[in-house]
Amino acid sequence: MLSIIVQNQSDNRFSFILTYEGAWDSRMWMIDEVDKQIIHYLQGDLPVIERPFAVIAEEIGISEKEFLERVELLKRRRILRRFGATLRHQLAGFNANAMVAWRVPEDRVDQAGRLMAAFREVSHCYQRKVEGDWEYNLFAMIHGKNKKACESVARKIADEIGLDDYIFLPSIKEYKKTSPTYF
Repeated sequence: MLSIIVQNQSDNRFSFILTYEGAWDSRMWMIDEVDKQIIHYLQGDLPVIERPFAVIAEEIGISEKEFLERVELLKRRRILRRFGATLRHQLAGFNANAMVAWRVPEDRVDQAGRLMAAFREVSHCYQRKVEGDWEYNLFAMIHGKNKKACESVARKIADEIGLDDYIFLPSIKEYKKTSPTYF
């Protein structure tokens, strides 16, 4: 188990106390150049062939077995959270989305966030700090076949969490939609 304790110092500096319980393996905290190459390839499109990892492993200069073992280790170390297909949602008939910003009492944010995140139409759900006159603190990205479907999901969420103080912000135009590339 890993524990991180953050302590606020009087001069607005923070100190961190890191504890780890379990068998220590220095590889848990390090990413070598081969790991970076693996992550680089997994961030992009995979070749649509019978054994795509064998081809990528060969390009990196390792065996397919080592490639797969390293991917598994990256997952166990929680460096890789998941990996999956990217759906081009417009081509699949999901042509609308909206960011919905909610004003949620602080003591209900975690519960409301978990409920929102459970909706399959919600792809992102984040809490953000309230700033200035903007009092909304919980945000959910809702996807649907059209704007009306997204509005319907927002109303269902409002009913489920028992809060109707939200603003519905439908997307008008997409300028960029990509996953981050780290290596």
